[in-house]
Amino acid sequence: MGAYSKALEFYEKSHQIREKALPPNHPDFATSYNNIGGVYSNMGDYSNELEFYEKSLKIRQKALPPNHPDLATSYNNIGGVYKDMGDYSKALEFYEKSHKIAERALPSNHPHLATSYNNIGGVYKDMGEYSKAFEFYEKSHQIREKALPLNHPDLATSYNNIGGVYKDMADYSKAFEFYEKSHQIREKALPLNHPDLATSYNNIGGVYKDMGDYSKALELYEKSYQILEKALPPNHPDLATSYNNIGGVYKDMGDYSKGLEFYEKAHKILEKALPLNHPDVATSCNNIGGVYKDMGNYSKALEFYEKSHQTIEKALSQNHPAVATSYNNTGAVYSNMGDYSKALEFFDKSHRILEKALPPNHPDLATSHNNIGAVYNDMGAYSKALEFYEKSHQIREKALPPNHP
Repeated sequence: MGAYSKALEFYEKSHQIREKALPPNHPDFATSYNNIGGVYSNMGDYSNELEFYEKSLKIRQKALPPNHPDLATSYNNIGGVYKDMGDYSKALEFYEKSHKIAERALPSNHPHLATSYNNIGGVYKDMGEYSKAFEFYEKSHQIREKALPLNHPDLATSYNNIGGVYKDMADYSKAFEFYEKSHQIREKALPLNHPDLATSYNNIGGVYKDMGDYSKALELYEKSYQILEKALPPNHPDLATSYNNIGGVYKDMGDYSKGLEFYEKAHKILEKALPLNHPDVATSCNNIGGVYKDMGNYSKALEFYEKSHQTIEKALSQNHPAVATSYNNTGAVYSNMGDYSKALEFFDKSHRILEKALPPNHPDLATSHNNIGAVYNDMGAYSKALEFYEKSHQIREKALPPNHP
């Protein structure tokens, strides 16, 4: 956290010098605001990040011709904030503005166009629109294949992203295929302790975890951790992610003491490295709450879920899917406690957000209908339970491949 405050301090000193030396719409001011916005991005402070990126954009709109690449960068940065905030329609709007400029300003096989397609694909992935995600990731990949040497790290990123879509679709054989392609490039192109190799091991480990092969998942997560331990300072947030992933495997194995041990290690790092209202701190509290829930310690689970929710409410927009997840988790605790009216209240809050934030066939909406159906089933309201189970099933039939678990 201290490094971010120092970064802000120096960027602000730089900005103050520019204010005295340059006219108010000079492009260097835009760079200055952009840099400050980038620090707020790393801090997870989306409102301040957006404010400074918009200041940067306003100067560039006045100072530069309409097809200048720096305007594309500005639109891209703002799109990234909206994506992180879960406002996918706004994210697409700004990513597409950025893309239109890049199309006019650059040759058709320029790597920046690949990045642009990649960013749009990432929004569609988060929205659960997997066919659209594939379409844009493929466009990105085709450019990179033509523009870059075979072992360029950006090609690894491209394979990695396509693998991520297959993982979300639970098509694990295809996910492995693309993650392995990505990993092979990184092994050739990068030094042995490069963090991107850790990401590779981490992603492959995630597929094994989803398949229930916990020993392989742990093996790969530990490889990832060993690289990060050598490559990064001890309080780096990526180490927290590594602990978090290992904790998740132990939780799924039912080894709750080991799960808590690793989740708490992750949480201690994040508390030191990030501002208290960072979304990753909320995720960390959420993970700890999940272990207590599985252990049947419902008062502790509610305590950590509430901490998580308070952080998320401050950090994210009200309709962000992460807020829905927060309500959903609290509802699940009340359901386990047999407090069905409270469970329905929280599941309904979660569902209303998801209906606004996601396309109608997103798998998370199916899960939401399923959770509400389960409460009605436990209450003995079987006709209502069937109604919600059938809604869930209809979405899954449309959204997922026929062999999905």
